[in-house]
Amino acid sequence: MYLICIAQMRTRADCTRTTPDQTMAEIYKPKHNPWFIAVAASLATIMEVLDTSIANVALPHIAGSLGASETQATWVITSYLVANAIVLPIGAYLGSIVGRKRFYMVCVMIFGLSSLFCGLAPSLPLLLFFRVVQGLGGGGLQPSSQSILVDAFPQKQHGQAIAVYGIAAVTAPIIGPTLGGWITDSFSWRWCFLINIPIAVISLMLTNLLVEDPPAIKQAVNEAKKGGFKIDFTGFLLVALTFGCLEVVLDKGQEDDWFSSYFITSFSVIAAVTFVGLIGWELWQIHKQHRPILDLRVFAHRNFCMAFAMMFALGFMMYACTVLLPQLLQTLMGYTAGLAGMAMSAGGLATLICMPIAAYLVGKIDGRYVIISGLLCLVFSLYHMTELNLQMSFSYVALLRFYQSLGLSPIFVTLNVFAYFGVEEGKSSDIAGLMNLAKNLGGSCGTSFFATMLARHSQIHQQFLVKHVYNGAAPWDRKYQALTHQAFVHMPSRIDAQHHALARFYQIVHQQAALLSYLDIIQSLIVIITCTIPLVLLMKKPPKAVQSGAH
Repeated sequence: MYLICIAQMRTRADCTRTTPDQTMAEIYKPKHNPWFIAVAASLATIMEVLDTSIANVALPHIAGSLGASETQATWVITSYLVANAIVLPIGAYLGSIVGRKRFYMVCVMIFGLSSLFCGLAPSLPLLLFFRVVQGLGGGGLQPSSQSILVDAFPQKQHGQAIAVYGIAAVTAPIIGPTLGGWITDSFSWRWCFLINIPIAVISLMLTNLLVEDPPAIKQAVNEAKKGGFKIDFTGFLLVALTFGCLEVVLDKGQEDDWFSSYFITSFSVIAAVTFVGLIGWELWQIHKQHRPILDLRVFAHRNFCMAFAMMFALGFMMYACTVLLPQLLQTLMGYTAGLAGMAMSAGGLATLICMPIAAYLVGKIDGRYVIISGLLCLVFSLYHMTELNLQMSFSYVALLRFYQSLGLSPIFVTLNVFAYFGVEEGKSSDIAGLMNLAKNLGGSCGTSFFATMLARHSQIHQQFLVKHVYNGAAPWDRKYQALTHQAFVHMPSRIDAQHHALARFYQIVHQQAALLSYLDIIQSLIVIITCTIPLVLLMKKPPKAVQSGAH
């Protein structure tokens, strides 16, 4: 039937050039309305992405409640990210064994149950164990949800499908810290996990009712049942060691001073060696015509390669900025976690506005122009951020975040749409898994880059500023005398006032050094985003049939 359909398409005189995956997309139509399927598939994505950030602000409360140090409590985040990184790239493989719908529902069930046990955990070791289980379940949700959405909509509406997914994927990390802070302050840190349970139940019910597997996945499952599918345990081990060790290195590198630590060095070597082994093993599996865990054949498509690289850069920038602004507001300007989250929420508003517009534009014009416009908007917003100062208003910060998200939305939608162009039908789960892996790894690298650069550059700037603060200098004397006079009003003696003035002077120097470090990070992000613009020019122009599809 596949060949007959292609022959019929080619015999039409008015037909534009059509790829095989487009033809199969025309054949397969879900039984239910795609928008209902979108709601069902997006619920678990919101739940999972929220959980990557919602617990961050609750760490001090978790440490105090369970009798652990804050350093030990950070493993609540690390353990989740490690397990998440392991499952992300292998979700398509597991889905081809048991079926994507069944795999997705199992992941939702695991995530919901582990969330319950995380909320009830009486000790830190048990909490970490259930966070690992939660990460394993959560790792399969994002790519499965995205591929379900893509297969539910015809190709000319892929922009709309990705926009629905993007609203959840981009907005949830912004809302997470604010929601987590409010839940922790108003109730208990345990409700950061327990809140997932009703969402998981609703998601399971809707998925069971609305979602179905497309023909290509059903065929793969049937082959697996007949014994034509050999489970690749070696590939599983290599994936787990590669991405698990890499996530530990990125998350704990700055804390342990990178390669001066034997722990970080060992994990880095393991990650590098197993990564090389993984590539070789997967190529061998492809050569033997076995189903690889990571289908590297998709990298033969130029558009996917460029989209993968740019998604890594986008995740790098997005997560670095998501950490940068709230931390600056809280550590240097005295904002509470809730107030900092409210300033960041302007980005969520911009996402809600721009995602549908971006989805519409992808179907009307060359998507490369949309990506370039988004990148230029990002560069402009980051350049505008170089004017940050410690006297800026709340509205100024919210506007900066709004401008930034205006650029993020069109890039995110268009890159995910471009990643599927030219790739054969049945690979949507592989594409979704690898694109989410690129975003998450980019985010981990961006967060690690931010932490390292902030610590190192703060020391450099502080040393430079201290050199210009010495007795006898007129600016120093004026500021010192002014601070001493202010303190003397509330101090019992002038000596105490002088000590207080020195402490206050050091605090000012420290704040200015930190602010200069933040500006260095922003300038670095501008360079990184600017360097990705040439990658857009290497992308192939999308098929005319896709561009002309009216929504």
